[in-house]
Amino acid sequence: MKMAQTTPIEPHNMTHNGITFELYSDDEIRKLDMATRDVLETYGVQVSDVEARQIFRDAGCPVDEETLMVKIPSHILDKALATCPKKYYLYGRDESRTFPMEWKGKVNYTCFGTGIQVCDYLGHGQFETRDSNEQDLANVARICDACDGLSFFSLPVSARNWAGNGSEDVHEMYTSMMNTTMHFHHIDPVADNVKFYWEMIKAYYHGDEAEARAKPIMSMLVCPTSPLELSYNACQCIIQGARYGIPVNVLSMAMAGGSSSVFLAGTLVTHNAEILSGIVLSQLANPGAPIMYGSSTTTFDLKSGTAPVGSPELGLISASVAKLGQYYKLPVFTAGM
Repeated sequence: MKMAQTTPIEPHNMTHNGITFELYSDDEIRKLDMATRDVLETYGVQVSDVEARQIFRDAGCPVDEETLMVKIPSHILDKALATCPKKYYLYGRDESRTFPMEWKGKVNYTCFGTGIQVCDYLGHGQFETRDSNEQDLANVARICDACDGLSFFSLPVSARNWAGNGSEDVHEMYTSMMNTTMHFHHIDPVADNVKFYWEMIKAYYHGDEAEARAKPIMSMLVCPTSPLELSYNACQCIIQGARYGIPVNVLSMAMAGGSSSVFLAGTLVTHNAEILSGIVLSQLANPGAPIMYGSSTTTFDLKSGTAPVGSPELGLISASVAKLGQYYKLPVFTAGM
C-alpha cells in the first residue's frame, strides 16, 4: 500500500479515499512481459490443430510439425495486440442488459461454473446430491436473470441429461438463452458445434447475418491446456469465433505447483504466454475480433490434490493478470471474490 492524494474515482483510477493499491510497478510488469516474450519466441506453444498451425505459419511464425510447437516473434504479437478492440458490447436479448466490455472499464459480475451436480433440499439437515439437468439450468438462469448485480449469464451447471443423448453444449446454449434476457457466456463450447451456435444467433435475428455479426447475443470461453498448449478445441473455437464475430474469452486455468511453476511469478509467465498465444491466433484469423484476457489460474493444493479457487493466492494471481491485461490494453475477465 502507498498513500496518495485523494482524487476523483475514474474507471482507470485505483485510488479511493487517499489509498492506492498497486500490485506491481510498471517496471515489474514489463519484466513479466519480457519473460513471456522470451518464452513465446524461444520455446513457443504447442498448437494441436492443423488449421491453426497454418495460420501461424502464414503470418511468419516458425512451426515445427514434428513437435507441433509454434514460436511467436514479438513483432507478430505486437501487431496482433494493435488490432484487438479496447471496447465492444456484450449484447443481451433485452436491450437494457447490453453492456460494454472495455479496457479499464466498469467492473461487471457474472455467475460461473460449470457445475455437474446440484444438491436438492429434502428437509432440515437433509440433502440429496445428483447430476444437474436441463431443468436445473433453466431454473438457475431465471434466478440469475432477476439479479440486478449480474451483468451477463455464464453457464453455471451442465445439462447432464443430454450427455450421450445429443449435443449437450447446444442444448445448454438454447436453454440458457430461453430463460435469461442477459448476454450468454458459454463456458463449455465444443468446436465442432460452433456453427450451430452461430445458426441460433442468426435465427434470433430472423436470419439477418449482418445484424447477428454486429450484435452477437452469446460469447465463448476457451481454455489453453497448461502448460503451454492450444488444443484443437481451443484453436477452433478461437478461429471460428473470430470469423463469426462472436467474442471469445481466452482463459487459462494454470495451477501453480501442478501444471505450472510453484512460484507465482513463474506461473504468471506461463499463464500470460498461453493467453497471448490464443489472442494472437484470434487476430490472425480476423483482425479486430472481440477478445478477452481471461484467468481462473490458481494454486494446486499438493496435500489434497485440488485447485482451491478461494485461496489467497488466487486473489493475488487475479490481481496480477488484471494488471497484465490492462498493460496490453485488453478487456479483462478474472476469477475473484
